[in-house]
Amino acid sequence: MLCAPTARAALVLCAATAGLLSARGHPAPPEPPRFASWDEVNVLAHGLLQLGHGLREHVEHTRGQLGALEQRLAACGYACKEPAGAAAPPQASATQVPSGEAAPKALRSLQTQLKTQNSRIEQLFQKVAQQQRHLEKQHLRIQHLQSQVGLLAPMHLGAGLAKPARRKRLPKTAQLAGPAHNISRLHRLPRDCQELFEEGERQSGLFQIQPQGSPPFLVNCKMTSDGGWTVIQRRQDGSVDFNQPWEAYKAGFGDPQGEFWLGLEKVHRITGDRSSRLAVQLQDWEGNAESLQFPVHLGGEDTAYSLQLTAPVASELGATTITPSGLSLPFSTWDQDHDLRGDKNCAKSLSGGWWFGTCGHSNLNGQYFRSVPEQRQQRKKGIFWRTWRGRYYPLQATAMLIRPTVADAAS
Repeated sequence: MLCAPTARAALVLCAATAGLLSARGHPAPPEPPRFASWDEVNVLAHGLLQLGHGLREHVEHTRGQLGALEQRLAACGYACKEPAGAAAPPQASATQVPSGEAAPKALRSLQTQLKTQNSRIEQLFQKVAQQQRHLEKQHLRIQHLQSQVGLLAPMHLGAGLAKPARRKRLPKTAQLAGPAHNISRLHRLPRDCQELFEEGERQSGLFQIQPQGSPPFLVNCKMTSDGGWTVIQRRQDGSVDFNQPWEAYKAGFGDPQGEFWLGLEKVHRITGDRSSRLAVQLQDWEGNAESLQFPVHLGGEDTAYSLQLTAPVASELGATTITPSGLSLPFSTWDQDHDLRGDKNCAKSLSGGWWFGTCGHSNLNGQYFRSVPEQRQQRKKGIFWRTWRGRYYPLQATAMLIRPTVADAAS
């Protein structure tokens, strides 16, 4: 053929054209899907992008060759339209350029074939451009998914650190349980730290739990001889500001491995409708420690996360009116005042958020002082538990832990 390109270009062009035509006329039966790894998808996407760029360059080069050939044919057509007596170019021979009436017909046929081929190349070029755009979109999606996997990696890492110890410490009765029990355990997280304890976990640390009706979240579990306690508050060095608004106390803040507040909504989800025990651990600057435990029940946000207390504990926390069933003490912050004082906002007058009764009985979320302030008005804004060290003694460290009662946890 007069306009044949190089062998390599012809092979690539013919293969691409044949693939396009076969895809239109006789589509191949679909193969079953195969799942690839991230690296394989990245390599494949990169290779297809490079192939698309190479094919695009080849199509541009071929179009240029056809344009040059068409110009030569047009020049030849003008020459063929000269009168029959005109002298032919000295280089032309009878075998190269048809003479007489056959020349225009041959040129028109060749030009028609060139236009048809040029149209097919144009369609192929559009197909390559469309595939290239599709590959670029897929590449962006892959990058987005990889970034999401990177964000989830620390969470899976934390769960992976806790689960091996959990499996190692399963009691023999749990190891001998039937396959249905084991399968059901693999598909759900424990409800709280007490459930972890019942499954055989004896090591304290960070674990993922999922109370009923709640998404999973990370908690600090304290394993003791009598059960698994969920740590809901810790003060130890003043590294976290506890003078936060309502939404912060609802959602939680701080570092579970340092100073933190778990969050009222999470604590409410952990306790649910079960009765629980609250443990309060206190420490002063002389190394003395005190630990208190009492039964509680925490309501939802519609009750301002009220703490249901029995009579002795209610009076210790500053209740003014105690009924036989105890007292419902709501939670207060500086931007949502629910305390029992009608003339004062205890959270704003003192500091932090707390189940304030009459402002002067306890506040474990107050301002952290590394040394005792000289002014009495300043000292009362600190962390205190009045019945232990008094209202004007700022404590060094506190912790609050909660777990369901044994009877409710077993149900």
